Amino acid sequence: MGSLFRSEEMCLAQLYLQSEAAFACVSELGELGLAQFRDLNPNVNAFQRKFVNEVRRCDEMERKLRFLERELKKDKIPILDTGDDPVAPPPREMIGLEAKFEKLENEMKEVNTNQEALKRNFLELTELKHILRKTQSFFEEMENYDSYEEDASFGEAHQTVGLKLGFVAGVILREKVPAFERVLWRACRGNVFLRHAEIETTFEDPHTGDTVNKCVFIIFFQGDQLKTRVKKICEGFHASVYPCPESPQERKSTLDVVSVRIEDMQAVLNQTEDHRKIVLSQVALDIRVWFIKVRKIKAIYHTLNLFNVNIAEKCLIAECWCPVVEIDRIQFALRKGTELSGSSVPSIMQRMNTKEAPPTYNRTDKFTQGFQAIIDAFGIANYREVNPAPFTIITFPFLFAVMFGDIGHGILMFLFALYLVLSEKKYLAKRPENEIFEMMFDGRYLILLMGIFSMYTGFLYNECFSRSINVFGSAWNVNAMNYTNTTLQASGTLTLNPNVYGVFRGTPIMYPNGTGDPYPYGIDPIWQSAGNKISVQNSYKMKNAVIMGLLQMIFGLVLAFYNHRYNKDYLALFCEWIPQLIFLLCLIGYLCVLIFYKWAVWNVSNSNSAPSLLIGLINMFMFTKPTWAKKTQLYSNQNEVQITIVIIAILCVPWMLLTKPIILYLRNKAKMKQGTTRYAGVRVAVDETSDDVAILDHDHLDDPETASITPKDEEEKFDMSEVLIYQVIHTIEYCLSCISHTASYLRLWALSLAHSELSEVLWTMVMHSGLSVKGILGAFMSFLIFWGFAGLTVGILLVMEGLSAFLHALRLHWVEFQSKFYKGEGYLFTPFSFSLIVEGRVDE
Repeated sequence: MGSLFRSEEMCLAQLYLQSEAAFACVSELGELGLAQFRDLNPNVNAFQRKFVNEVRRCDEMERKLRFLERELKKDKIPILDTGDDPVAPPPREMIGLEAKFEKLENEMKEVNTNQEALKRNFLELTELKHILRKTQSFFEEMENYDSYEEDASFGEAHQTVGLKLGFVAGVILREKVPAFERVLWRACRGNVFLRHAEIETTFEDPHTGDTVNKCVFIIFFQGDQLKTRVKKICEGFHASVYPCPESPQERKSTLDVVSVRIEDMQAVLNQTEDHRKIVLSQVALDIRVWFIKVRKIKAIYHTLNLFNVNIAEKCLIAECWCPVVEIDRIQFALRKGTELSGSSVPSIMQRMNTKEAPPTYNRTDKFTQGFQAIIDAFGIANYREVNPAPFTIITFPFLFAVMFGDIGHGILMFLFALYLVLSEKKYLAKRPENEIFEMMFDGRYLILLMGIFSMYTGFLYNECFSRSINVFGSAWNVNAMNYTNTTLQASGTLTLNPNVYGVFRGTPIMYPNGTGDPYPYGIDPIWQSAGNKISVQNSYKMKNAVIMGLLQMIFGLVLAFYNHRYNKDYLALFCEWIPQLIFLLCLIGYLCVLIFYKWAVWNVSNSNSAPSLLIGLINMFMFTKPTWAKKTQLYSNQNEVQITIVIIAILCVPWMLLTKPIILYLRNKAKMKQGTTRYAGVRVAVDETSDDVAILDHDHLDDPETASITPKDEEEKFDMSEVLIYQVIHTIEYCLSCISHTASYLRLWALSLAHSELSEVLWTMVMHSGLSVKGILGAFMSFLIFWGFAGLTVGILLVMEGLSAFLHALRLHWVEFQSKFYKGEGYLFTPFSFSLIVEGRVDE
């Protein structure tokens, strides 16, 4: 499994790069993506670093490119993606890129400004045209104003014949008309006359580009005071007011002039739009390449800001983590960068000794990265710690399938994942914007395996959309029971005797002992119609859940053994791992042995006398002898054996609790005696590698007996109470988890039961209702009901139940399995890689 089983061996390297070659060397390392640089200037402000001006220039270029990208999206012009990955251009090309982007930005801003001004003028002319057309009917109404009946809302002041009225005409947004009308009425106290009409065509806002609906209005009033008030109200509602001639002849001539100007304006707008599209079309060909170049340059200068600058020697000093097996490739990249820059002084790379924990680097591919992401979501593995990801590839979809076992549902899940796998090139070229779909696409291989395993366990359970499939022929034979026709017709339920031989494809099945499971593989389909189906299957599924839980927990302890052996932690191996394994086997292992023993010894002929495992387990911990030997005793001397097992399990608790702290205490005490001596009555530390001695604890020189060790290299002080408390917590946690984790695996049985029963309820209450109707009506109902059944199956059983089983399988791995060997306290290896930066998967 390589680095997938255990992370890559890492080393800390120091780089010496000449100033003129540093940019090219870092560029080559970015293309390689195998070096994680450390910040050697942690106390320096970001604005005080050497290359801060270059980073600002890159930010400005990126801002201009984002502006051009928005313009492309506004005009819905696709960006050409040829798949090219250009290298980072040298620093001298930055000036040319800046000039080019500056020119394009200014040109686009000028085009946008001119286009917005033209659109605004065009909008005003269009609104004026509608005003001239719509107000003609308003004026015709006002010419007959003297013939109208007296309107109480105008009051007595408006009853004068031949009254000269002023007016204001304009355009307002359609949604503002009701409020505009109410404000006019209240502010002018009903002394105005408002008429409005909707404009059928929509308008484009020149500033935002949104489409809006507007209305033409005209307000009649008397006096300058009302005129001033009306204009202020129009201004407050952002209504556009236009001058409108009073005579019909002037309105007609103005309309003709406006129509001609609109045609001329439309021609100018078309030319402006064509010029804009030509410019943007040229930008669309190169903007992706420009983005990549700018981001690479920016990332390089960000990285150079992490280096130390040696002014005297004119070089940059860097430190980076890198895989040991890739050192040759990194050195080759440094040589290549030096040659490209034309520097005569080679770059130097040397390994450093450090006690700092290296980052964790697990190599993955498109198949394993989904499983590795599940592990990393819980916690990054410690350096060189056993990685659970390769085992999760099998155990995760299997445990999911145990809870989700159904052939039909597994096929649907498999087909969906197969579509994602076959279409991965299309989706990798253009990442889906939907976050949920993107998550499912990243886990496409996981879903594929979950579908395959679900089909396998569904075949074992003999369930396909809650229906059984009679593949091998049922081994239960009703005729062998010698039931009469009267009995068959009068009885709602009948009991079949498992001792009676069955029939396999018409041929009687003969067994030497007359017993056994005659169905070749899985569950006999006749159990689908059995009244005791749930109780029988639950017994098997519950016991299988306990067995699978024990196997996975033991496997977790085996991986813990590999961790202890690799780290040469033999103290933890003998003082923790061995008692943990014995404790687990004494409790849960013994229970699983009883399960297999009961399956092997008791069969259908003597099943009535089979003892209860639950009662036997209770008697085991209560040290109680069975009252009825035949009912509760599985084998002879069972009570003595169980007492011995419980005593061994109890002895494992102090073994785990006390041995390690005591040994650590004795080791520390011996170290203190060996590492010190007395000179002139004073205890001093002795350095075995030199002849020097260091005086200990100057505060207690007058009391040599109480002087404590103060070594030259300050080490962590040993605290017996802290070690003991830590050991107590972990011992109690492990002892309790052996029971709680085993009980937690019962979710495999519970979720399997829930999925099976929910699927059966959906079939019985939905699909069966259509199939129960005969004739043409039944066929029509079945066709309609099928789509409802399909929708509920996908929405409830596949999505909701699938997510539930996924989360439960996730918990079984994170808590029950990984807690046995996985600490997950490391930190991820995040190399300086252009591929990750360009894709936006890491910050620059």
